[in-house]
Amino acid sequence: MDVKGLVRRYIGETVTQEAEDLADNSSLMGQGIIDSAGILELVAFVEDAFGIRVGDSELVPENFDSLNAIQSYLERKRALATG
Repeated sequence: MDVKGLVRRYIGETVTQEAEDLADNSSLMGQGIIDSAGILELVAFVEDAFGIRVGDSELVPENFDSLNAIQSYLERKRALATG
């Protein structure tokens, strides 16, 4: 399963059953899907699911506020690891 699929499934299982209808560019915080505590739980899931460590400076909306943002963040993170 791809990044967006895994994160969408996580959101569906832990936050809202309507995650399947979530657009890839929908703001998770802006739409009230995830709050600040939920973001920390999402980050913990991303770290576990993808075997990465998210630094404090990386905990910004640009990296975690939508499915597209999470996928882009992981692609950049992987590129740095292999680069």
